[in-house]
Amino acid sequence: MESLELAHRIAEIIVDKQGEDILILDLQAVTTFTDYFVICSGTSRRQLDALQHTLREELKKGEEPVIPLSVEGEPDSGWILMDYSSVIVHLFDPEVRKFYNLEELWKKGRVVAHIQ
Repeated sequence: MESLELAHRIAEIIVDKQGEDILILDLQAVTTFTDYFVICSGTSRRQLDALQHTLREELKKGEEPVIPLSVEGEPDSGWILMDYSSVIVHLFDPEVRKFYNLEELWKKGRVVAHIQ
C-alpha cells in the first residue's frame, strides 16, 4: 500500500471510530524518517485505546496486511504513537496534543487533509 493511501485509510478508520480533529501532514520535503503524520484527538483514554486497537485490527486485514513497526505510549499517558514506517500515527488526548503542539513543530509540512 502506498504511503498516501495508507494515511488516508488510517484517517478513514479514525473517522469511523469518531476520532476528532484529524490531520494528515505530508513531511516528505521536511524529513527522511517518514512520509506522513496522521494526528488526531480522542475524547477519552478509553477512546484512545479503542482507536489504537481498531487501527491495528483493520490494517492487518485485506490483501496487504499492514502491521506497525512499533507502538509507544499508553492511553493513560494521553499520547499513543504508532509507527507504520511511511506513516506515523499520533493519537492524543486534546490537552496533551495542545501541550506538544506537533502541528506547530512540523508546520513546514504540507496539510493533505484536515477533518474536524
